[in-house]
Amino acid sequence: MYQARGEKHWIIPDGFIPPTSAPGAYESHESICVLNCSSEEALLRITIFFEDREPLENILSVVPGRRTKHIRTSSLAANGATIPVGVPYAIEVLSDIPIIVQYSRLDATQAENALMSVMAHPIK
Repeated sequence: MYQARGEKHWIIPDGFIPPTSAPGAYESHESICVLNCSSEEALLRITIFFEDREPLENILSVVPGRRTKHIRTSSLAANGATIPVGVPYAIEVLSDIPIIVQYSRLDATQAENALMSVMAHPIK
């Protein structure tokens, strides 16, 4: 049996979906990368915070036990609202069991692509 590893509360303060992508094979995007080491599934509640508008709240996602899931931020929606491109935002991830969260951004706005990947900040 696998035991849970990680934390239940994670913060990613820097989100930004680039509004354009250069011609080619890659599209600019961001992902919340989640690892669930537990045998049981993890229920995530995601909140997106903005500088100048109300947050998108209670976005649900499930990560099966002993699995990883890459959640594209452009796919997140609450009450029909999505994250606009070209707008800074922050992410809060709450889970009912401990998980591990990483954040990745592929910036393909120019021919020389940039990939950034950082661990989210765990809250104890």
